[in-house]
Amino acid sequence: MDFYTGLGKREMPDFIENKRLKDRSKYIVSPPLQKAVNVAILLGQPLLITGEPGTGKTQLAHHIADFFDMDGFEDNLFVFNTKSTSTATDLLYRYDSLKHFQYIQNNDKELTPEQIESLFIQYRGLGAAIKSGRRCVVLIDEIDKAPRDLPNDILDVLEELAFEVPEIGRVGMDKIRTDPINRPIVLLTSNSEKNLPDAFLRRCVFFHIPFPGEEMLLRILKSKVSDLAPAQLDIAIQHFHVIRGKCKRKPPATAELLQWVSVLERLQQLGKFTVDKLLSVDNLSSDEIQELQATYGLLVKDKEDLKSGMSDLLGIPNYQ
Repeated sequence: MDFYTGLGKREMPDFIENKRLKDRSKYIVSPPLQKAVNVAILLGQPLLITGEPGTGKTQLAHHIADFFDMDGFEDNLFVFNTKSTSTATDLLYRYDSLKHFQYIQNNDKELTPEQIESLFIQYRGLGAAIKSGRRCVVLIDEIDKAPRDLPNDILDVLEELAFEVPEIGRVGMDKIRTDPINRPIVLLTSNSEKNLPDAFLRRCVFFHIPFPGEEMLLRILKSKVSDLAPAQLDIAIQHFHVIRGKCKRKPPATAELLQWVSVLERLQQLGKFTVDKLLSVDNLSSDEIQELQATYGLLVKDKEDLKSGMSDLLGIPNYQ
């Protein structure tokens, strides 16, 4: 963790990737969440997932695509990241009208619909899934960011599995469509920043991911991050809860815990810190306090939380 190995030469510390953090197969799905996924698949309805940031809403879609092994994981997960300006059309495709206009200005040759599609249309999210003609997973991330009309505007598309692309004449009976047997598994995440329309909610299966209990946190850590002994993981979890309880503005969630324990394990491997010492921070040396203090940036993301909560935790006046 030292940035400077000597007074003369400065060396960049090595980046050590924890591949287990990104391993979708190690995502832990609680039994109630498993049942919610099964109900959504059985009924062919979107699954709307809520929960505080960092509880694994987005990663669930990656896990499902990986779990069902849909003819190759990477090609069968279509992600749409919702913005405050997003429309229903954005979720289906993007037409580059400016590029098309520039082509017309510089070329006399008239293009066929197929050429227009190839050159100027990019299928996205739900549209890409329907166009693919195969079973896949669609993630519509943070749908609560979208204008209120967007959820209702995609209801017909979800039910018909078809949409129009007027720029290439695919309208009416000639919509782009897929067979019901290829109905995508649609997951939507929401941070509950705004209420979604009732008509849309009636057509969704809803599940709220609660903050995991002690047993679930231990399972998640053992699967995704750490080879630490269960007793040490318990110690880290208890210390994490102390920090979480002191954060009033932005409490850390599961994602931050995973990163934090990963760093603690690395510090222990380097001989910089021992996880067991989290039991009593009063017995930490000044060097150990500095090592631990540096890791809190993974958990606490608000200046006021740092100042008000961490000062008494580490016994450091005027904690910065």
